[in-house]
Amino acid sequence: MPFLRSSAISRVEYNATTATLSIWFVQSGGPYDYYGVPQSVYEGLLGARSAGTYYNDYIRDRYSSNR
Repeated sequence: MPFLRSSAISRVEYNATTATLSIWFVQSGGPYDYYGVPQSVYEGLLGARSAGTYYNDYIRDRYSSNR
């Protein structure tokens, strides 16, 4: 479970079998689960210069989710 150096996201988990990305936010906690997320998007989040910007550009409002 990677912890991120981000002011927006504290940690993430990815389940490749179910393509579920779980995100814990600094402000609101979590986990928030996002479904049908390709592994490449998860890897992009891990390697992003800004995890918050990457989340807004590539994950937020693009995948079904719940908390």
